[in-house]
Amino acid sequence: MNTDKQICLITGASSGIGHAIADALKQEGNNQLIITARRSDRLEELISPNVEVLPGDLNSPEFQDSVISHIWSRYGRCDYLFNCAGIIEVGTIEDMDIDRMTAMLRLNIESTFRLTYAMLKKFRQQESGHIVNLSSVLGTKVRATAGAYAATKFAMEALSEALRMELTDSRIKISCIEPGLVMTELHKNWKVHPKESMNISHPLSTADIVEVVKFIMSQPEHVNIPKLMILPKGHNI
Repeated sequence: MNTDKQICLITGASSGIGHAIADALKQEGNNQLIITARRSDRLEELISPNVEVLPGDLNSPEFQDSVISHIWSRYGRCDYLFNCAGIIEVGTIEDMDIDRMTAMLRLNIESTFRLTYAMLKKFRQQESGHIVNLSSVLGTKVRATAGAYAATKFAMEALSEALRMELTDSRIKISCIEPGLVMTELHKNWKVHPKESMNISHPLSTADIVEVVKFIMSQPEHVNIPKLMILPKGHNI
């Protein structure tokens, strides 16, 4: 099935920034979205004629390959990959859950890197495409107790920059968005929310990040935005 709409694959679309991006692009109607995450019930809230839901575990190579195969079989191409899937685990040495930490490393780095390279091989064949990585301000800085999470975002930053250099003479773009504190479900189980511990009275909203995404997508073909950091007022880091 061919379409004049831009074909967008969005991971981590069941909540947070991924969900907000999917919802905003759905409302615009100029895109055909393929959204994925593990929680199918949350994805189904976004179903519409221009949104296709493919629930599954991004940690599964077989699932990743099936999603990619489906996109090219049905649409013949893909224009955007939004890497939004990710989790956060922080804690002191004494408190850190090692198994949950290593699960974070697997999703944030291993699975995301695998999908990125698999999609880039297809982008190379079609000679176009744009990868938008949801990084973090902690992809550029560290703080005590958050070293493992920051490491996953530093890894994303390093990969993105190396790929940008490798692809500089092509029509394939790489962009990293580096948000500060955003109000999502990411911190819902924390004893003290970061807005309290960091004294940030007005954290970013997911709508703020959506505006950044729209800005990146609106650029002409000859303009690439490798990195864009967005912080709330008072986020001193």
